[in-house]
Amino acid sequence: MTKIKAVDAREILNAKGLPTIEATIILNDGKIGVASCPTGEKISNYEAVALKDNDQNTFEGQGVSKAISNIKNVIAPALIGKEAERQPEIDKIMIDLDGTQNKSRLGTNATLAVSMAVAKAGAESSVLPLFLYLRQFIKKDREALKIPTPIFNLIDGARGHSADFHEFLIVPASSKSYLESIQIGEAVRKSLKQVIETKYARMLDEYEEGFTPDLTTNKEAFSLIEQAIGNTYVKLGFDVFFGLNSRASSFFKNGNYHLKDSATALSSKDLISYYEELNRNIHLLYLEDPLYQDDWEGWTSLFEKLSGTTIVAGGDLIATNPYRLQMAIDKKAVNAIVVKPSQIGTVIESLAVAEAAKETGLKVTVSHRESETNDDFLSDFSVSVSADYIKIGSLARGENIAKYNRLLQIENQLKIL
Repeated sequence: MTKIKAVDAREILNAKGLPTIEATIILNDGKIGVASCPTGEKISNYEAVALKDNDQNTFEGQGVSKAISNIKNVIAPALIGKEAERQPEIDKIMIDLDGTQNKSRLGTNATLAVSMAVAKAGAESSVLPLFLYLRQFIKKDREALKIPTPIFNLIDGARGHSADFHEFLIVPASSKSYLESIQIGEAVRKSLKQVIETKYARMLDEYEEGFTPDLTTNKEAFSLIEQAIGNTYVKLGFDVFFGLNSRASSFFKNGNYHLKDSATALSSKDLISYYEELNRNIHLLYLEDPLYQDDWEGWTSLFEKLSGTTIVAGGDLIATNPYRLQMAIDKKAVNAIVVKPSQIGTVIESLAVAEAAKETGLKVTVSHRESETNDDFLSDFSVSVSADYIKIGSLARGENIAKYNRLLQIENQLKIL
């Protein structure tokens, strides 16, 4: 086995031009692993912490020099000389060094960047594709390797001038090949751009993922997407379906939900009725974080009403946290989990959460964060755990395309394995 010879880290910029960490692992056989950590908008109270400098004179407090220092002065001395292929041991060393429940000492941006870089270096040394290398750390006989179905974000809400809901999505039919799904996503995206430009008579910004038109109501977004699909060869309800990432914790205040569609605040029961009506009208195949992250009674009620026809996914609810996952299973609140490695902070912990969800029959969606880099680790990760879905943004912006292209490459590799 090869050993870790050097550990280094530096500050780079993410897709929003803000600092994040790039870690480098050098092995004694000359193989190198380089990985960069995405940055998420922390909505869930239950995800681990990315360490920031909080110096308002530098990148508005978003600097990561403290986390980089932790890599160089705390993590590196503990990892040098360790066998790179022992990923569980490597990750446990960092977890123990941190010593907190939420990685608040070292920061998930430090631990995850190093963890991913170690995995990449180990894969290089083992002469294995990263997705196969990662797969050895989970039960390999459970499910065949596959490319997950991509979920595309078309309209980006909750930006102050658009909608309350976070992401208005489309989900290609699972029977479609990965390439067919990509073609569907691009056809609908281009059609939607034309529909919105015609309606609003102006060019639009594409924020991190989707378009951001000025909407009068949240339901208007679905009307725009339905019109866009109608202008293509794609058949709604056959080739592609509606999805929604509500991120309801962002519009939950003082015990109620606040939507521009309603003149009055909505109770949990009212919001569930809203989703029921929406589902009757358009059928939501996929519904992520429809309620506040601690509204367990509401989650259970919604699940009872919609889970027969809808994938009810816990993102902020679970926060890639094994304890929250078990709570969601026990309370019968979800039939899917959204896995984001940066919410927990190491590769092995992320694999374990995805595996635990699969073992209980939940569907798995692997998801990126708001501020990504061009690192395509997530693509290999999604294949390694046989994820059902992957959510990595629209077919625009380099940080998204890098991940889509890696999946195309993996698809070709699977054909010859």
